[in-house]
Formats: sequence, structure tokens, C-alpha cells
Amino acid sequence: MLDNLRDAVRKFLTGSSSYDKAVEDFIKELQKSLISADVNVKLVFSLTNKIKERLKNEKPPTYIERREWFIKIVYDELSNLFGGDKEPKVIPDKIPYVIMLVGVQGTGKTTTAGKLAYFYKKKGFKVGLVGADVYRPAALEQLQQLGQQIGVPVYGESGEKDAVGIAKRGVEKFLNEKMEIIIVDTAGRHGYGEEAALLEEMKNIYEAIKPDEVTLVIDASIGQKAYDLASKFNQASKIGTIIITKMDGTAKGGGALSAVAATGATIKFIGTGEKIDELEVFNPRRFVARILGMGDIETILEKIKEVENYDKMQKKMEEVISGKGKLTLRDVYNQLIALRKMGPLSKLFQLLPGIGMLGQIPEDQLKVGEEKMRKWLAIMNSMTYEELDNPSIIDKSRMRRIALGSGTEIEDVKELIEHYNLMQRTIKMLKRRKKDVEKLLGQFGGEST
Repeated sequence: MLDNLRDAVRKFLTGSSSYDKAVEDFIKELQKSLISADVNVKLVFSLTNKIKERLKNEKPPTYIERREWFIKIVYDELSNLFGGDKEPKVIPDKIPYVIMLVGVQGTGKTTTAGKLAYFYKKKGFKVGLVGADVYRPAALEQLQQLGQQIGVPVYGESGEKDAVGIAKRGVEKFLNEKMEIIIVDTAGRHGYGEEAALLEEMKNIYEAIKPDEVTLVIDASIGQKAYDLASKFNQASKIGTIIITKMDGTAKGGGALSAVAATGATIKFIGTGEKIDELEVFNPRRFVARILGMGDIETILEKIKEVENYDKMQKKMEEVISGKGKLTLRDVYNQLIALRKMGPLSKLFQLLPGIGMLGQIPEDQLKVGEEKMRKWLAIMNSMTYEELDNPSIIDKSRMRRIALGSGTEIEDVKELIEHYNLMQRTIKMLKRRKKDVEKLLGQFGGEST
């Protein structure tokens, strides 16, 4: 599902066409991919209009290329389409915990019961499975085979037709055996028009076993129809969550995901294959990162994070200049780390606004700058916390130890200390100027900004 978006991202980031043309082509590809994945057409155009609006009203932060910033916007808006920052809570806050699975026939509900049991067993819980599907032939046998495969006990009554009684007796048995998580597999219905009967049975079993959570299992292939079913389910069971199965083999997976997300229901897991371990906690941002190309998007997110960290460092400098803080070598260290993670100096200088007007910076000077940055970081890594917080205590003896520990020369340590002292003198000068300006403005009844 949406696999072609990875290629579109790589083509966009590395292509030679103009930025505006590349953006136009990418948005067309995004629309085509989402509509092919059965996402509602109005929703698709609403999404792309939001992307265009953000491009129009927002500017990329310093040091970030426009193409990378654009992909970050696409990532944000796609994540919102599939549920945003909603984090499903998968670890129960009480023990024992009873989960009741409901869904129409053919959704993979029994297989999901086994996957869910395996998921919680791996987390260290004692898990029991109850087979209360009395309509589908071989449903109990299938559940027993899954239980045997993963080493989880299964309760069922072959030939018995009282689903409510089976569910109640099974839960009671496992509660007596001190099981921590009990998963009840219920009967499905033959089609998505049978919601009324499905919800009625859910209500009857619910009243008998009083589950802590009711989970609706939906097949991804129903696409946008998932909205109606999830809405009805969400109204009937306020403690309900959703599992979407068969996300690996359907072109309609995007439709089902976006439809359920639009109801406000919590998508807890998605089934990504037939194997017992192919069930994953649904995280919209992680899901979108995967369809856009995990490596590409993670690199961009990391870079933007470092730019934000660098901006925080700059704000700290402003606080120091205004007299609200003190500059230490820890601050210098954090600035250098953030700057270094943002990329090579040659690349960063290219991204600075107006830098082209200053002419090309010689490559040898950039190499010297990067080498100096590397040495200074090594030197500060060899300092104690006390030395970082109060560099004035660093005498010749400490310099020798620091140089030896960092694999540098004493002159390199001196140069770093001189750089720090120059920063301190500059800050004092700026503070004096600020006070002089405020004093002058005060005489004329003005105020500084």
C-alpha cells in the first residue's frame, strides 16, 4: 500500500528539475497514490490543499533545504490524516484484564486473537484464550491450533451453542487460574450489513463477562466503508478500540485507516501479514515514515530536530546577553554538537540566506573549521563537569591532562579557552551597549525592544 511514494520521495529529493516543478509533480503523485489506496477523494484534496497552504505561509528554518522542508510538511499532514499523534495504550493499567474481540466474518478475527495473545505473552503476561464463536465451523479448532503454537491455553466447548455461557465460563476459569490477560474470540457475521446483529451479540456477551476492553476487528479491504462500521461501534462501546487486519495485501488499506481515524476511534493494532508475529502497535507517524521511506524521512526529521536544538542554543545566548543566564563551556559544546549534526559546514553555508553574495568560501578554510570543531569537541569531552561549568579553574596542569586525554596539543586547549574568553568579553560588551541604549532611550521617554 502506497509503496510508490518511497520512490516519489527519493526522486523529489535527488531530482534535477526546478523546485516548483518538483513540488507540483510530487503532489500529483501523492493524490494518485492516496486515491488508488481508496482514501476519500475529498479528504485527499483537503490534504493537498493544506500542504500547499503551509508552503505558501511558512518558511523553512535556516540550514534546512526547501525540498527537505517540503517532505517534512507532507509527513506532518499525512500523519494527521491517519490519526496524528494519538498513541494507543497497549499495556493494561490493571490485572486481570479481559479483552473481547468482535467483528464480521472473514476479517481474520480468530487469527488476530492468536496474534494478540502472542503479543502479550512476549510482554511477559500470563494469557488465556476463550473460543466463543459457535457459528463458524472449525473456529474453536483453529484457535486451539494457534494456542498450541504459541503455548497459550484455550478454553472452548465443542458442540455447545450457547456463546454467552461459553464466554462466561471461560473467563471465570481463567480468572480462577490467575491469568493476567484473557482474550475472548466471539462469532462474526456474514457481511458488513449485519452490524445490528453483531452489536446485539456484543451487548449480550459484554453484560455476561464485563470485559475491560471491546475491540472491533476490521478487514482493511473494506476501505472507506470502515467509517460507518467504526462509527456505529464507537457509539455502542465507549471503551472500544480497533484492529485493522490484512494491511499487507490490499490497495484499500489507506481508505480503511483514514476512515477509522476520521471517526476519532483509537486504532490500536494493524495486522501486517499472516504470521503470528505480524501484528504491530499502530503509530500514525511511524506508519507514515515507513510509506515515505524510513531512512529518508528519519534523516530529515533528525536534521530539523538539530536545527531546533541549535535555535534553543541561540536563545540561551540571547538570555546570557540580556543578563538572565551565564555562558559555560557546556553551552559551547551543545552549540557545536547541534551545528555538526546539521551537516558539513560547506552545505550549511550554502543554505544561509544571502551567502552567495559574499562569494565562495575557500574549501581549505571550511576544512580547517571542521577540523577545529572536531578537536574542540574532543577537548571538552575530556574535561570534568566542574571545568566545563567554570573554565577559569583550568590551569597549565589541567591543560596538560585535558590535551593528553583528548589526543590534542596544549595549544589546542589554549585556543579553545581563548575562544571562550573572547565570547565572554563580547557578551560583556553587548551587555554594556544594551544598558547604554536603554539609558539613552530612558532620557527621551522611549523603551528598548
